[in-house]
Amino acid sequence: MRTLILLGLIGLAAQLVDGSLGMAYGVTSSTLLLTAGLAPASVSATVHLAEIGTTLASGASHWRFGNIDWRVVGFMAVPGGIAAFFGANVLTASGDGAEPVMSALLLLLGIYVVWRFLRIPNRRPSFSGKVPGFLLVPLAMVAGFMDAIGGGGWGPVGTPTLLASGKIQPRKVIGSIDASEFVVSLGASAGFLMAMGHQGINLPFVLALLIGGVIAAPIAAWLVRLLAPRLLAVGAGGLIIFTNAHTLLKVDAVNAVLPGAAYAVILLTIAALWAVALVWVVRKELSDKREEPSNTKESVEA
Repeated sequence: MRTLILLGLIGLAAQLVDGSLGMAYGVTSSTLLLTAGLAPASVSATVHLAEIGTTLASGASHWRFGNIDWRVVGFMAVPGGIAAFFGANVLTASGDGAEPVMSALLLLLGIYVVWRFLRIPNRRPSFSGKVPGFLLVPLAMVAGFMDAIGGGGWGPVGTPTLLASGKIQPRKVIGSIDASEFVVSLGASAGFLMAMGHQGINLPFVLALLIGGVIAAPIAAWLVRLLAPRLLAVGAGGLIIFTNAHTLLKVDAVNAVLPGAAYAVILLTIAALWAVALVWVVRKELSDKREEPSNTKESVEA
């Protein structure tokens, strides 16, 4: 029972971050399930089955608050779902040997999330124009495939890429990614169920993650206009990096090369860098807030 309550809280926290950032539900949940000892395919299958419900609730909530660009959803949802279906079959065929690969992929995604949000420019883009469909489709296919084989990746690949275009409002990027992820979750879940059946899928785990995520979905859709995305992203990304680095350092091949003391040094270094990044982000957010009134005054005078 304690495990299920903990998973429910994980699902709630992960969906709060995902609904506010357009990423991190799958990556965060998969990281924690992987450390609990589940096989990689079981981890991704469990998370994606839960995401069928959480993404539906999240998409409906974002629609309610006007956070969705349906053109983006139309171009990305189906290609992403098809790619996720094939990714699920690839991961299932690879067996338990995929655990280090999955942890490495999650580690890289965590690094990418932190790096991307630390580099958010201060200038405000005009959000004019449209991202071409011939770019949205391959983006969806890459993100969908990585989402299935990594237990998460749709948001970390899709959200920063669309944000970087400067053509879509951030809240609509997040809402569109979350809404289209429903189809991606369906595709991945269908692939896992076809390849492995119900074996290895812990239905109570699915239900716990689902309940936590559904509770958080409407709250996150509302908070997306209020919270500082950079702080959430660096916090979640740092947790992903630390946890998966811990998993990789326990792999026999790595232990054979690294001396015993290096294990603790590496983890302490990651924790220190994470703390520094969080302090920098907090100071940056406070500094930006102090500058906002003067910037508004200057624009009015101009």
